Order: sequence, then C-alpha cells, then structure tokens
Amino acid sequence: MDTFFLPLLMGMPAGGEAVDGGGGLIMTFLPFVAIIAIFYFLIIRPQNKKRKETERMLSSLKKGDRIVTIGGLYGTIQSVKESTVIIKVDDGVKLEFLRSAISSVTIPAPEPDDKEEKEKKDKKDDKDKKIEDKKNNEKNEEKEQEKSEDKTSESGE
Repeated sequence: MDTFFLPLLMGMPAGGEAVDGGGGLIMTFLPFVAIIAIFYFLIIRPQNKKRKETERMLSSLKKGDRIVTIGGLYGTIQSVKESTVIIKVDDGVKLEFLRSAISSVTIPAPEPDDKEEKEKKDKKDDKDKKIEDKKNNEKNEEKEQEKSEDKTSESGE
C-alpha cells in the first residue's frame, strides 16, 4: 500500500520512474509566481498609490485649509513651514504639528487669487463698458448737435 501512495506524493509517474521533463519544474514554480502576483496587485500596488496620494496632499497644504490630524484634532492651517504646520484649533489656541501628522484635508482653502481676479476683472469690464457707453453717448450728442446746427443754418439761409 505504501508503494502506491509514495510516488503520488512525490509527484512521480505511476510507473515509479522519474521522467526528465520541464513540465514538473514549471508546475513547481507556478504557485509561487501566482502568490507574488497576488501580493503585488492586492497589497503592494495600492499601498504605493496611497503613499503617493498622501505625499501629494502634504506638499499642497496651504494657509486656510481645514485639516484632521492623525490624533483626530480638527483645525485650520495658520502657517506652513518646511516640515511643520501651525494649526488654529480654537480662538487663541494654535498648535504646531509635523506635516506627516496630518491625516487629511477636509475643506481646502478657497482660491483667493481666482476670486479676487474675477471680481477685479468684472469691475474692470464694468468700468470699460461704462467708459465705452459714455464715449458713444458723447459721439451721438456731437452728431445730433451737428445735425441741429446744419438744420438751423439751412433754415436760416
């Protein structure tokens, strides 16, 4: 009975003699390759992706961002230094944290440049439009005065 199961457990053919072939070698390493691929796609790749995302978030921190620290503190960034940030937690309470202690940005700071530029552009456009309207009105008044002068000079002759 042992002579029947032993060759099966060893991976030998039923005849008891080892056959020299490359198929056994491939079948031996195939599970290892599959396990490595599974680890890569399910563990390593998502972890690298998340690390890059976190680095991008930490490098784009700016004043006014609402953040959450890894300890669970909520606050607003007051100033950003090279490796630290100062956050305002409450009125008169400011804390300094390492950038790496920031877990996430809950509300990004509004882009003041874009808002201010839009408002300035709108005001400038309004001013330009008013100036153009004023010039057009002056031209129209001049034309009307010329017409009225022409009519008065024609009727006077």
